[in-house]
Amino acid sequence: MKNKVQLKKDFDTKGYDIGASFIKQLLWYFTSVLFFRSGIIPVSSILVFMLKCFGARIGKDVRVKPYIHIKYPWKLELGDHSWLAECYIENLETVRIACNCCISQGAMLLTGNHNYKSAEFDLVAEPIILEEGVWIGAKAIVCPGVTCYSHSVLSVGSIATKNLDPYNIYQGNPAIKVRERVISTF
Repeated sequence: MKNKVQLKKDFDTKGYDIGASFIKQLLWYFTSVLFFRSGIIPVSSILVFMLKCFGARIGKDVRVKPYIHIKYPWKLELGDHSWLAECYIENLETVRIACNCCISQGAMLLTGNHNYKSAEFDLVAEPIILEEGVWIGAKAIVCPGVTCYSHSVLSVGSIATKNLDPYNIYQGNPAIKVRERVISTF
């Protein structure tokens, strides 16, 4: 007979550090709800400025679209010329997005999960790294601890549970390599 797991009200976070004071978290919550998730501010430069005010490290000429969800901006790094559409960044740990990346509509970058093998159902959080030129397609999911290497593509609706090799296109659940990414210069 298998042991039953009793879910607790307070999950064991094993010393997890949010990385900000309670006041900063509260201010970000209201800023996120009022200005980011509501779509009330459609101007990317204003959204980028607000993210920087909360500790996000953002390069030049970055585009952030309205209706975006970012859990903790102080754990977000965005390289030059990257683009965030209406996506969901659940960054309990650092999300590092290099230059010239695109995160499409409805995509999710998920850095946390729970240990389903543990009776405590404790939190497991690992960073996500997207190297230069990565494209995460619409409704695709990148799981905790995954690195998407240079110019890899995760196609629409796919789920990356393992690292993506450079210059390859991945598809499916779990995502598998379907072909090489050949970038032509005209």
